[in-house]
This record gives sequence, C-alpha cells and structure tokens, in this order.
Amino acid sequence: MNFAQEIKSNALILHISGDLIGEDNGTQLVAAVNDAMSHNVLLCIIDISQLRYINSSGIGVLITILTKFRNKGGEVYLLNPSESVRKLLIITKLNSIFNIVATEEEAITQSKKVIK
Repeated sequence: MNFAQEIKSNALILHISGDLIGEDNGTQLVAAVNDAMSHNVLLCIIDISQLRYINSSGIGVLITILTKFRNKGGEVYLLNPSESVRKLLIITKLNSIFNIVATEEEAITQSKKVIK
C-alpha cells in the first residue's frame, strides 16, 4: 500500500493505493490522522479509488480512523471506491456506517451539515 496525505479546506485527505492489509501501513495512516487531529482537523476524506484490495485488518484501520474522528465530533468520508471495494463495503454492511461520496467537494459540502 502507498498513501499520500494533504490538508485542504481544513480536511485531511488521504490518497490510498494498492492493498490495504494492515501491517505497518495501518499505523502510518493512524499516525497521519493523529497528527491532523492535533491541529484541530475534524474532516477526513479517504480517497480509495486506487485501492485494489482490503482485508479485515485494513477494514479495522478504516474503522479506527472513523472512530477517532467521530469521538472528536468529526467525520470521515470514503471517496470513490473501486467496484470490488464497494462490494466488500456492502457485504460487510460498512456502507451504512461510512459516508461514501464521489468527489471531495461532495464530502466537504456534506460535512458542513454534520460537523458543528
């Protein structure tokens, strides 16, 4: 797995590609989240359009990120999942827990209704 991060419009944007299978990658993602949250960032947009595969450990990483943001009054949006990842989110019913959007702008607009 590779990932890049940026802060834009007071949102942490994570671009993840490859396979999200936990390991050291998960701790790197959580460290990026912790760093952003220490700067009062309450919105996280995770671009998973280039994610090929995700296993249970990878799902655990996403849930950890979601929990951290929601515990602080923030929100997480999954951006443009591939067809195989979308099917996995539906099968695991995680599509009802995560907000799934097509664009960064859509996530930012929706977050204004949720984050006070």
